[in-house]
Amino acid sequence: MKIVFTLNQQEVTYHGSGSVRLLDVLRDEFGLTGAKEGCGKGECGACSVLLDGKVVNSCLVLVSQVAGRDIVTIEGLEQNGVLDPVQQAFIDEGAVQCGFCIPGMVLSAKALLMENAQPTEEEIKQGLSGNLCRCTGYSKIIAAVQRAASQGDGQDE
Repeated sequence: MKIVFTLNQQEVTYHGSGSVRLLDVLRDEFGLTGAKEGCGKGECGACSVLLDGKVVNSCLVLVSQVAGRDIVTIEGLEQNGVLDPVQQAFIDEGAVQCGFCIPGMVLSAKALLMENAQPTEEEIKQGLSGNLCRCTGYSKIIAAVQRAASQGDGQDE
């Protein structure tokens, strides 16, 4: 099967079974390892990507479902060697420890800020609710999203 989609602003073609998980295609076919295999059940958010600007768990999406659609991974946020402002806010706030959950957290924060430029703390918690972190706790992650929002970041897409 031939599946064409946009991946990090570039049109790509996948040749293979349409019943393969998007997560596996991203990692194995395109070498994009930011999305991680966590629970494999869509409960942890480690495999999160943006699909047409919305956060999805790539472990629950078949590659056949992305034909003609737009995928953004954590690797696709930086532009010309410059981190996305949301990524930078996570660094500036010390919201990164082991890094396993951070790609999903950053993408969820990015999607939230694209939809709601000035979320409340409760809206941030809700926006990140599909992502689990075992290292930082959530206070620094919430602070990073607040920093990005206060700087008007996340709105550039």
